[in-house]
Amino acid sequence: MTVDELRGTVTGPVLLPGDDGFADEVAGFNTNNVMEPAIAVGVTSAADVQAAVRYAARNQLPVAVRATGHQVVKDARGAILINTSRMQDIRVDADKRSARVEAGVDWARASSEAAKHGLAALSGSAPTTSVIGYTLGGGQSPLLGRSHGYAADHVRRIEVVTADGELRQATADSEPDLFWALLGGKGNFGVVTAMEFDLFPVTEFYGGGLYLPGDRMEDVLRVWGAWAPELPEQATTSVAVQRLPPIPELPEPLRGALVLHLRFAYLGSAEDGERLLAPIRAVTQPLIDGVRMLPYVDSPLIHLDPTTPAPYYDGTTTLREFSPEVLDALVEFAGPAVDNPLASIEIRALGGAFDREPEVPNAVPTRGVPYVVFGAGVGGPDQAELLRSWLERMVHTFEPWSVDQRRMVNFLSKDEATTPEQVRLVYGAERYDRLARIKRRFDPDNMFRVNHNIQPE
Repeated sequence: MTVDELRGTVTGPVLLPGDDGFADEVAGFNTNNVMEPAIAVGVTSAADVQAAVRYAARNQLPVAVRATGHQVVKDARGAILINTSRMQDIRVDADKRSARVEAGVDWARASSEAAKHGLAALSGSAPTTSVIGYTLGGGQSPLLGRSHGYAADHVRRIEVVTADGELRQATADSEPDLFWALLGGKGNFGVVTAMEFDLFPVTEFYGGGLYLPGDRMEDVLRVWGAWAPELPEQATTSVAVQRLPPIPELPEPLRGALVLHLRFAYLGSAEDGERLLAPIRAVTQPLIDGVRMLPYVDSPLIHLDPTTPAPYYDGTTTLREFSPEVLDALVEFAGPAVDNPLASIEIRALGGAFDREPEVPNAVPTRGVPYVVFGAGVGGPDQAELLRSWLERMVHTFEPWSVDQRRMVNFLSKDEATTPEQVRLVYGAERYDRLARIKRRFDPDNMFRVNHNIQPE
C-alpha cells in the first residue's frame, strides 16, 4: 500500500513532513519533546486505525500514538504517527453506571458528561489528558483513588487494534492476558480505540488547595508527614514545593514566590472535611485558601495543573515513607535556603485502595507504593542540562527511601526507563516477564515500540 492508497482508505488526513498541518498533527503538550514521524495519520474511526496499522505492517514501520500528547517519550523518527484526537464519541449509561469513550476524549469532557447524570469517574489531576492514555498507565485520581483504587481497576471493556490489524474486544473473560497487559502496559500492545469503564455516584466534594508560605514549609510538612497516613480513605492529599514565576497572571501573593501548595480532597461534608484539615490550618495562615465545597467537575482545582502546552523537563521516583529524615532531605534539596531551579517538586500520598488488588488484576506496578514524587522544571533546550541535572539530583536525594525501582508509568519522562533493563525494574521482574510473553503473542515484531518499551520475549 502506498501513501496515496492510504489516503484513499482513511477518512482523516494523511500528512507528510512539510505538508500544511503536519506540525500541529504531531505536536505534544511538552514543546521540548518534538516528534518527527515519517507519516502522520489523523484517524476518525477504528477502521482508520486498522488501515494505518496495516500500512505500518506492510512497510515495516513502528507505530506511535498521540491523543492529547501529554507523554511523548521518543521522537518517533521513521514511524507512522496515529493521532486519535478526532475520535470524540462518548456515551454514558446512567443505569449501568458506566461510560464508553473513544480514544481522543479528554477528562474535561468525560467528567462533564458523567456529571450530567450525577456520576463521576476516576479522573486525574489534569483535565486535558486523554482518558485512555491515563487509564492505560494506571490512572491515579486525586479525588476517588484512595477509596476506589486506580482507574485501570474499573475498566470493563477495551477496543484495541493489535499489530495484525485486527480490532479486538478485550475483556477479562474474552482476552484475559491482553486485558491484563493493556491496563498498566500503556501503549505497548496496540492502539486502543475505545474503552468502557465504571462511574460512581459522586457529585461534589470538599477540597482544593492551600498556598502556604515557603518559609513555613518545614513546619507544615512536619505535621503533614504524621497527618497524611492517618486520613480516612475518603480523603486524599499531596504537597508541592513550587517556585512560581513573577507573572501578572498570578495573584499578588504568589508572584515570584516560593510556596508550599497543599492539596486536599474529601468525599464528605464540609464540616467533617474542615475537622480533618484543622491540624494543617493550625500551623500557619495560607496566602491563598482554595478549599471549599466544589462540584465534581471542578476537581482539577485541587492541583491546578497547567492546561496549555509549555517547555519543561520532568522526573519521578517513589518513597516508602515520609519520615523526618525524608523531610530533612527535601528541605536541604528544595527549601528556602536553596537556589533550586525546579518549578515544582510534588509528593502524592497514595495508600488506601491504591494498595489493594482489584477484583480483576492488571499490570499496574505501583500497588503498595506509599508515595510518588514528581519534579518538573520549566525551560527550553537551552536549560536542558541544568534542569536535567537537578532532576537527577532529586532522584538521588530520595534514593535511600525509594521503593525499589518501581515507578508510576504515567509519570515517566523520555529520559527515564530508556533501556529494557530499566523498564523491567519499573514493572518488577515477575510482572515484566509476563508482559513480555504477552507482547510476543500480540506484537512479535515490536511494532508498538515508540514508548517505554516492553520487548517481546
